[in-house]
Amino acid sequence: MTRPNLDDESIQMFKTGPNDTGSSSLQIALLTKRIESLTEHLLINKKDYACQRGLRILLGQRSRLMKYLMKKDRAEYVRVMNGLNLRIKSA
Repeated sequence: MTRPNLDDESIQMFKTGPNDTGSSSLQIALLTKRIESLTEHLLINKKDYACQRGLRILLGQRSRLMKYLMKKDRAEYVRVMNGLNLRIKSA
């Protein structure tokens, strides 16, 4: 389980500029990649409770960032959700 890289092609579309390392959309994309990785790990190691806790923490963090982005810029929120194949919450 490695952390996602900022140079990943799938992450590039969420950057707002060439030096972007922390915009909300980029953070959501990076968290989503980490969540996918942990989910795959937990399918094999069902009793890894420390990993389950870490996954819940990441899900909460991503949820808060998504809520913030939805309030701040609805169009960007929709673009990010479509790009990551996540469900769009209604206002």
